[in-house]
Amino acid sequence: MFTGIIEEMGKVTSLEKDGDNVQIGIECSFVTELSVDQSVSHNGVCLTVVAKDGDTYKVTAIQETLNRSNLGGLEIGDPVNLERGMRVGDRLDGHIVQGHVDQTAVCRSVKTLDGSWVYGFTFDPDVGNITIPKGSITVNGVSLTVVDSNTDGFSVAIIPYTYEHTNFKFIAEGTVVNLEFDVIGKYVARLLQEQS
Repeated sequence: MFTGIIEEMGKVTSLEKDGDNVQIGIECSFVTELSVDQSVSHNGVCLTVVAKDGDTYKVTAIQETLNRSNLGGLEIGDPVNLERGMRVGDRLDGHIVQGHVDQTAVCRSVKTLDGSWVYGFTFDPDVGNITIPKGSITVNGVSLTVVDSNTDGFSVAIIPYTYEHTNFKFIAEGTVVNLEFDVIGKYVARLLQEQS
């Protein structure tokens, strides 16, 4: 379980094929605090630490994860949003995030305002996910509030702190991002769908 509050941007240091899987090496400042078997969110994808070596650790992404998320497009040197699992008793500063990417989206616009940025994203509505204005959405692991919403897209506003401390500063038109829709909203949508 995560909150969508990014701790750090890690850096991809290695990508090794292992059958259909990919072993991803990540460099970050808190490697010494990690343990093998610990869960870490990578651009919103919950992956298990399988090895540690100095200031890097490795996780395994299976084919399903590579197909459903933007992790299959990672290259060495890419920045990755990282968050360790929430501890019981911690404040929930973002919203409840499972680390299970529902689908990807494509950035359709980036508007620079006076002190903030507004990003617009488009996603495939046929998957059945929805957003609502002022509802929660997770983009590349970042807990955000939806500004505008329609059936196939939404926008979010980014403050300078988020811009500087996440990989949002590298997102441009055409960038593919991971989405996790609000878990409560997903259950409500499923219940309504089954009743109709």
